[in-house]
Amino acid sequence: MHKKDAPLRSDAQRNRERILQVALTELTRCADTPLSVIARKAGVGQGTFYRNFPNREALVLEIYRHEMQQVADHAAHLLETCEPDRALRAWMDRLARFAMTKAGLADAIRQATSAPGSPAKPGHTPVTDAAELLLRSAERAGAIRPGVTVEDFFLAIAGLWQLDPDGDWQPQAARLLDLVMDGLRTKAPGRP
Repeated sequence: MHKKDAPLRSDAQRNRERILQVALTELTRCADTPLSVIARKAGVGQGTFYRNFPNREALVLEIYRHEMQQVADHAAHLLETCEPDRALRAWMDRLARFAMTKAGLADAIRQATSAPGSPAKPGHTPVTDAAELLLRSAERAGAIRPGVTVEDFFLAIAGLWQLDPDGDWQPQAARLLDLVMDGLRTKAPGRP
């Protein structure tokens, strides 16, 4: 096992997670927040910061990847604790929060991926796979109409990405997602 692939010590993992949390907040507020400010607010030294994230691009892309993975992982947890259609609806709320985070980070992501030689933005595969898992579980349970593809689902909820992350987006997102969920439940074999 290479040192890079070795699991982080618990204190190193906590430092990394704290950096990501602070960076998410700060970069959402202002894409140009100095890395030294993020390190200070995370309570880590410059050396610790740069060992984890050698540059702004690495930090921004890791925030994006980390948040996307959190959304994806939440799907399986919800299926363990809720009926499939309720899990799908609850996951849609988590996806809405991710959409608002992504919108808030849009400038930072654009800066991190737009320069020549910059890394590419990570793909959406984990989130797409999570949506597929939830849709198929709800379909097998007879809780949603059969045949809804993951592409259909993302087109139906595309309005999330039109909401203003700086406004009072939660009530509007809830109405939109309830409307989509009502549509998914229409003609479900397990419903009257």
